[in-house]
Amino acid sequence: MSRKVLHICLSNGWGGLEMYPSRIIPELARQGWQAHGLALAGSRVAESFREAGVTPLTVPSKGRALLAARRLLGYLKAHDIGVIHCHKSSDLRLGALLATLRPSLRLFFTDHMGVTRPKKDPYHRWAYGRVTRLLSISEATRQRNLAAFPLPAERIRRLYLGIDPEPYAPRLDDRERASLRRGLGVPEGAVAIGLPGRLTPGKGQEVWIEALARLGEAAPAWHGVLIGGLRAEEGSDEAYVARLRTRLAELGLASRVTLAGFRRDLPRLFEALDIVCVPSRNEAFGLTVIEAMAAGKAVIGSDSGAIPELLDAGTGRLAAPEDADAWAAAMAELAGDAALRARLGKAARQRVLADFTLAAHVAGLIEEYSATRSG
Repeated sequence: MSRKVLHICLSNGWGGLEMYPSRIIPELARQGWQAHGLALAGSRVAESFREAGVTPLTVPSKGRALLAARRLLGYLKAHDIGVIHCHKSSDLRLGALLATLRPSLRLFFTDHMGVTRPKKDPYHRWAYGRVTRLLSISEATRQRNLAAFPLPAERIRRLYLGIDPEPYAPRLDDRERASLRRGLGVPEGAVAIGLPGRLTPGKGQEVWIEALARLGEAAPAWHGVLIGGLRAEEGSDEAYVARLRTRLAELGLASRVTLAGFRRDLPRLFEALDIVCVPSRNEAFGLTVIEAMAAGKAVIGSDSGAIPELLDAGTGRLAAPEDADAWAAAMAELAGDAALRARLGKAARQRVLADFTLAAHVAGLIEEYSATRSG
């Protein structure tokens, strides 16, 4: 078979799901596969394909994509593409239609979000019945997929996401790190406690703020750094951001927590932090967790969703996502013990190198793309 794949992502949003195709395209190329793309015209996804070196096909809407099915089949034939990979459940309408019209196509779907309700009605039985393999990004997600989708277990595989760990390796000298910390408002000698991610309900910023308030003077001098866009066009919920600002003021924390806004230099920001918190309530995977681990940081994550698959007592700490007291206790433990932070951070980076690299993820993906049909 040819080593070519068409990634379909018909989304106007911009999050981990939408970033995924362009993240893996360079590694696919390194491992001998050529990627093509289909996206909505004018979308950030289409732009990201171009940034990854792929000129995507574009359609004005999802409906128009369905009407273009015959043209897409012609494109697939002309470019000898035998594999289609969808990333949004709504894109499966198109993927399943193409696979129905040309049964030799191999259709893949990655559940990036974690299904929340059963999908076993006639439409979903038809659409998922055309799927060659459904890829779950964690074991927690896979268990939900097994219960929700009309597929036999052998057609649902867990394939952990991965990152390139090299950009996260520390590279700042002491002077550069001190300058970056000053720019983030971190006082000299303070323990910097950061929370990166979109500022939206479910990501846990509220419990983090409450935990900082409980931390008070029980720990060494500390400073909070909240990293994430503050405006809707940056993916955040502006009403929620306003609520966070109000709560910080009510708790007297406005001067002790910096709202850093959207940043493109997250690997370097990790170098400025001493502790990274990821209090999301129900992550399907936890990409931010492994990014912080790759940076050698001491990480506190929620003991829900997939995060416990990434962190254990030897690589970080876990706390219940709604329990501010538990978060404060974990922060206090790590804030008061620099040697423990260093030990956890070193072990965390080794875990990423062993289990969560982008190269390993793409190798597993190619194994699926290349396998003979089964299930």
